[in-house]
Amino acid sequence: MINDRVLGLLGLILAVIYGLHAQEFQPAFGGGGAIGPSAFPTLLAVLLAISCIYLMVKPDPDEAWPPLKTLVELALILAVLLGFVVILEPLGFILSAGLAVTLLAWRMNASLKPAALVGFCSSVFMFALFTYGLDLALPVGTLWGMN
Repeated sequence: MINDRVLGLLGLILAVIYGLHAQEFQPAFGGGGAIGPSAFPTLLAVLLAISCIYLMVKPDPDEAWPPLKTLVELALILAVLLGFVVILEPLGFILSAGLAVTLLAWRMNASLKPAALVGFCSSVFMFALFTYGLDLALPVGTLWGMN
């Protein structure tokens, strides 16, 4: 119970800070539409705040902490995600997302070749979807001399 309440309080603080920062987004020049760039982050902040308040009001009974092996696996997943953020700009989205998905799939007991195939195919698909379908630029990698 106490773990859920502490987590709920920390999440609520995060939601408030995130929501306040979301209000600082300025619409693009001439983009005075009803929904600006702050709408989606504000919605996420509100949903996070509601979830955290619920967690504080109706916590689950305390459970035993998971075994050390599970905590090591979670730390490894966190390291892969942080590594993705670090290598995203220099290596580009396709290579860094491909590596991250490959490593995560491999940690979920997939064979290395199918994991790599899924990782790199999905990263190429996501790159094409964001770049050409949604017209949102993803980094191609500064290491290759492209911006």
